[in-house]
Order: sequence, then structure tokens, then C-alpha cells
Amino acid sequence: MREQNYSNHVRYDFGYHRVLLPVLALTLVGSCVNLYRSLGDHSRLYSASLIVVLTAAAIAQAVYSRVFALKAQDRAIRAEENFRHYLLTGKPLDGRLTAPQIVALRFASDAELPGLAKRAAEENLAADEIKRAIRHWRADEHRV
Repeated sequence: MREQNYSNHVRYDFGYHRVLLPVLALTLVGSCVNLYRSLGDHSRLYSASLIVVLTAAAIAQAVYSRVFALKAQDRAIRAEENFRHYLLTGKPLDGRLTAPQIVALRFASDAELPGLAKRAAEENLAADEIKRAIRHWRADEHRV
């Protein structure tokens, strides 16, 4: 596996990003076309509208499933990084740091973490700015 860095750290899941989401998008388009064509035919209107509603529900479920999993993972990362900062400095992370900032700090090496965390809190750096400031990348291969 090649070394992780800023330019290649984003993770895509083939089944989710390249199969499920396009299939759901195409299903939504097809169901909307079917609904449009059914507008004059009252015998098909109910089933066509039901297919649109079910497709929209499937899309919502797919999105919420992903968002909820990432939020749970972000909570775990916050706890891990707070503990790592405490082990390195004897102090918890600054309370001004937001969840996205802490999630971005997970890529910083142990040597960089205390200084970068302090800078992120004082300058209110965005998550992307934090990632760009990291010189010695600490890979996270377990993010989904």
C-alpha cells in the first residue's frame, strides 16, 4: 500500500460511491420519467408515484446510513485524539477546537500534534488548512 498523504487520503468505497449512488440516481430519474408519463393515465398514477416515493426513501436511507456511521466514527476520533494529546502533553485538547478540526488533526504525527492543535485553536484553522499544514503524515487506513 502506498504512503498516505494529503493528495491521496480521501477514501472512496467502490460499492457505495460507484455502484449504489449511481443506481439510486438512475432509479430516481427513471421513476420520475415514469411518473410524468403516467400523469394522464389514472390507472398507473398511484404505482408510479409510489415508486418515486420509495426511491426517495432509499436515497435518504443510503445517505443517512453513511452520515450516521461517519458521525459515530468522528466521535471515536475525537476521543482518541484527545487521549493522544493528553498522553503527549499532559493536557486535553483545547475546547475551542471543533470536531472537523480534531478529525483533521488525526493525520498529524505525534511530534506535530501539540503545536498544530494549539495553532488550529488560536487561528481557527479550517480542517483543510490543518491537513495542508501537516509535514509528517500519520496514515488513517481505518476510516470508512
